[in-house]
Amino acid sequence: MGKRRFDESDARIRPPRSTRPRSKDRPDYSSAVRATVIAVERGRYQCVLESGIEISAMKARELGKNSIVVGDNVGVVGDVSGTEGSLARVVNVMERKNSLSRTIDDAGAFEKTIAANIDQMVIVASVTNPEPRIGFVDRCLAVAFDQGISPILVMTKADLGSSEEFLKNYSALDIHVLTVRRDRDPNDLRALLLEKTSVFIGHSGVGKSTLVNHLLGNESRRTGNVNMVTGRGRHTSSSAIAMQISQRGWIIDTPGIRSFGLEHVDINRIVASFSELSEVISQCPKNCSHDEAACALNDFLANQPQSKERISSLRRLLSFKSQPIT
Repeated sequence: MGKRRFDESDARIRPPRSTRPRSKDRPDYSSAVRATVIAVERGRYQCVLESGIEISAMKARELGKNSIVVGDNVGVVGDVSGTEGSLARVVNVMERKNSLSRTIDDAGAFEKTIAANIDQMVIVASVTNPEPRIGFVDRCLAVAFDQGISPILVMTKADLGSSEEFLKNYSALDIHVLTVRRDRDPNDLRALLLEKTSVFIGHSGVGKSTLVNHLLGNESRRTGNVNMVTGRGRHTSSSAIAMQISQRGWIIDTPGIRSFGLEHVDINRIVASFSELSEVISQCPKNCSHDEAACALNDFLANQPQSKERISSLRRLLSFKSQPIT
């Protein structure tokens, strides 16, 4: 038999991967059990079932690179007994109602999500050591208003000084403002946390983890001292974790944050949170920055001088990108 001659017509083209038929049916996860993620550590997800049982789970391969964060509501299958050594699988992540995210800076394309499905944001700043920073608090408020999260501003170390001057910056905002002392129980704050999921955020060294420990009545989170040279705190919380408070609410403690980029924030949602000014703002020129001569807020302010502090607060929040990122 002679040798066969080959030409272009003999080429066998393999169909693209995306058009090849599936080798097996997609798994049926209709029986997946609902759970909430309370901690993430090295590819393992600690979850709590609606029954209160805590389980450990891994992410199913089909979820790919989709991130799962503390506060996410997920579906799990497999061993959900919660016994030592058991491991379930997270097979789906339910739609988030909101999330707490940040970018490395205000031009950063990479967005890091810290927690999800939040009712309240507890912004923790200290009266002194380290000094409170208006720019950081404003950035936290911008995220809260952007995501529809109710903000609570808490000033720690009130036994070491006064926060009166600093808090004047926020007197026109409709937010809870509390001061706490290291030698007293934070009962007023505890009452606001019941039946809510509240994320705690603040610079390292402001006493955030100490405050969380007082609220929980234990030493769940490590605490550290302030660097006397830089005036900044040392990181003692390395990852976000959700902890239950009095069986009627959840606290999500986050690592101390040194920079808070807001490239992902929608300015229009911040404006929408000032509902009494929405009709006025609707009369502004297109793409108005709300801090220019033609802004409708200027005419409104001329006729309603009592609104000066409220409008000033809005304009300051909208200028977050011109403020220090830390």
